[in-house]
Amino acid sequence: MNETGRMAGAPPPRNLRRSTGAVLAGFVAVAVVSLGTDQLLHVVDFYPPWGEPMWDPVQNAVALAYRLVFAVLGSYLTARLAPRNPMRHALVLGAVGLVASTLGAIGAAMAQMGPLWYPIALVVTALPCAWAGGWLHAKVRGGA
Repeated sequence: MNETGRMAGAPPPRNLRRSTGAVLAGFVAVAVVSLGTDQLLHVVDFYPPWGEPMWDPVQNAVALAYRLVFAVLGSYLTARLAPRNPMRHALVLGAVGLVASTLGAIGAAMAQMGPLWYPIALVVTALPCAWAGGWLHAKVRGGA
């Protein structure tokens, strides 16, 4: 037994507040860095002004590339902050991202703001990116 009254090596108790905070932290981190990068690319005139369609495939590919990286890193952060079951927390963030990107894809299709492959790619990659973030956390934590 340790100082908390639990058996040594026992997993930490469930903590809904910390679990929710871990997922929320990953979500906010991804949103902030994604929108910040978007804004920077608008300011330097790589992207068209806000509200105008973005049909250039290079612009969409750049947006997809950094969003994939940010999604993996956000899932890593969620796994790192999780009180237990880090991969499960990362995948919960992925499920939130899947729902958000599905709603975004529907909105993009209705507004015709650019090619549909881009929002569909965000939907398709939401869970794999979350898994990759959880896997990265396991590798870093395990020292491998």
